[in-house]
Amino acid sequence: MAARSPVINVMSAAALKAARGLIRDFGEVEQLQVSVKGPGDFVSNADLKADRILRDELMRARPGYGLLFEESGAVEGSDKRHRWIVDPLDGTINFLHGIPHFAVSIGLERDGEIVAGVVYEPTRDELYWAERGAGAYLNDRRLRVSARRQLSEAVIATGLRASDRDKPEYFALNETITGSAAGVRRFGAAALDLAYVAAGRLEAFWEFGLSPWDIAAGILLVREAGGYVSDLSGGQTMLTSGDILAANDHLHLPLAALVRETRGRARKP
Repeated sequence: MAARSPVINVMSAAALKAARGLIRDFGEVEQLQVSVKGPGDFVSNADLKADRILRDELMRARPGYGLLFEESGAVEGSDKRHRWIVDPLDGTINFLHGIPHFAVSIGLERDGEIVAGVVYEPTRDELYWAERGAGAYLNDRRLRVSARRQLSEAVIATGLRASDRDKPEYFALNETITGSAAGVRRFGAAALDLAYVAAGRLEAFWEFGLSPWDIAAGILLVREAGGYVSDLSGGQTMLTSGDILAANDHLHLPLAALVRETRGRARKP
C-alpha cells in the first residue's frame, strides 16, 4: 500500500467529506436550486455546500495557509508560502444534468509551485493523488502515463468553453487534432481529463482559458505519472494563462508542434 504523507491525508479527508454531500445531492439533482453565474456557468447549492466543507476542513488542518476557491474566492493567509487551490465541484454542468462525471479537486501551492494534488471522482470512488517527487497514484496503485507513441493511436480530450466559441484558433486546432488522433473526447471536467492522462486512459488533453482551480492538482498528477505539461505555446504559464497541453512523454512534443503550426495558420489574415 502506498504511504500517504500528512498533507495528502488532510487533502484526501477533506475531499471525501465534501464528496459525501455531493453524492447525496446528485441523487436528488432535479430538486437542486440553481442560480445562474453567467453563460454556461452554473452554481448549485451542492457546489456551495462542498465549498464550505472544504474551506472549513483545510483551514482547520492548516490555519495559516492561503486559499483560492472557485466559489468563495481568495483569502490571503499568514503563511505566505502556501496556498490551497480548490474546485469543490469540477464538472458542474454534468452534475446538474445527472451525468456521473464530476470531481473534487485540491492543489497545494508552495512558493508558486504545485507540490501536492488530489482529484476525487465520487461516483467511481477513485482518488487520484500526487506529491512532488513521490509519484502519482489512483487509490493505492502507482500511475504511469500511457506508452502509445503514435498520434494515430491516441485518444485526446479537450473542452469547449463559452468564451472559445468565437475563437478561430479553437476550431482550427480541434479540426487538426481530430484529423490526427484515433479519437477526441469532450467530457466536461478538466480535473478528471488530467487525471485520466496521468492514469493512461487518455494520451493527452488540451484547452484554452481554464482557471487555476481547474488544473492545479491535475498538472502535478500528470507530471508525477511521467507526462509533460505546458501551455499552448510551450511555456509554463498554465496557471496564469489557463491554456494547457498535457500529454504522455512520447506525444507531448509532436502535439506541441502541431499546436504551434495550426495556431500560426489560424492567426494569418
